[in-house]
Amino acid sequence: MYLKKTKVAVIGCGTIARKQHIPNYAKHPLAEIKYVVDSRIELAEEMAGTFNVPFALADYKAVLKDDEVDAVSICTPNDTHAPLSIEFLKAGKHVLCEKPAATHAALAAEMKRTADEFGRILNIGVVNRFHTAVNKIKQMVERGELGEIYHVNCSFRAHRSIPGLGGPFTTKSKSGGGVLIDWGVHFLDLIFYILNQPKVSTVSGQTYGKLGKRIEDYTYINMWAGPPNLAGTCDVEDFVTGLIRTSRGTISLNGAWAQNIGEDAMFVEFLGDKAGIKWQYGGNFKMYTSADGMLYEIVPAFQIQDMFYEEIDDFIQSTRNGTKSRANIDYTLLATEVIEAIYRSSEFHSEIRM
Repeated sequence: MYLKKTKVAVIGCGTIARKQHIPNYAKHPLAEIKYVVDSRIELAEEMAGTFNVPFALADYKAVLKDDEVDAVSICTPNDTHAPLSIEFLKAGKHVLCEKPAATHAALAAEMKRTADEFGRILNIGVVNRFHTAVNKIKQMVERGELGEIYHVNCSFRAHRSIPGLGGPFTTKSKSGGGVLIDWGVHFLDLIFYILNQPKVSTVSGQTYGKLGKRIEDYTYINMWAGPPNLAGTCDVEDFVTGLIRTSRGTISLNGAWAQNIGEDAMFVEFLGDKAGIKWQYGGNFKMYTSADGMLYEIVPAFQIQDMFYEEIDDFIQSTRNGTKSRANIDYTLLATEVIEAIYRSSEFHSEIRM
């Protein structure tokens, strides 16, 4: 039986589009890319040539008017996520918008309202919701294997990894913030997903922009999204710390694009009164527990699926059956709201009550 393919456009041909969105649409049996779009037309043309896409454009306006296009991926800078998503939703397209949904919670809420009003699917690129280990941990938590979870601790710290210093990543008007909105959104969202969207009562946090403050003095080994722009801007944080009180215990976080400690730390720890789990970001996890007067360290073995392909597959299936999935904006607003509260807490040096 022949199934009509979902025709897709990818807006923005930066790293996440080139490495994940475009290749995974190209291999999906029910998707067909009709357009790749980027203001740097040479990038769009390169992707069109590599993946046999019919049209490479510098302007997305033609996609809005093409009734053949069912869905789009928004892979552009953070400040464009909300306006582009809203424009495409109003044009009748389903949207997969890369994280963060928006630079402010009010904009993310407007995106949700627009999706509801026009009856379209709006998914956010919270790709860790499709990571095999994250879903294994979620199942274990829901089965009560950890008992009462009273605290979750997460760390997303690197030695010297400020991306594209002086460019869009470090310009607040473009990105909305630094390491918290870039890396922290992944960690907070997966924690809220595993804990089944707990109610947040208070948020306290502090951000620091120290190591990238003087672009010309920043020393690094390599720089993704680089090289540095010495004439550019760095007005975002490269370090954040915070404490969140929820209906399912507390959450602490420490994040750094850059720190004067030469060790990366990328993990999430779930502390329960029966057992605890430490997940190494992107990989496997260990479970620690006790029984019969003995302590156990358990390392499960399982195959980790390609979470980016799973994310694309989930989006395609959602657009075809009209069902909101785990990545729908309805279920991903909490991280955006908490991130905004951490920034407010840092600005006013006080705890924020949600």
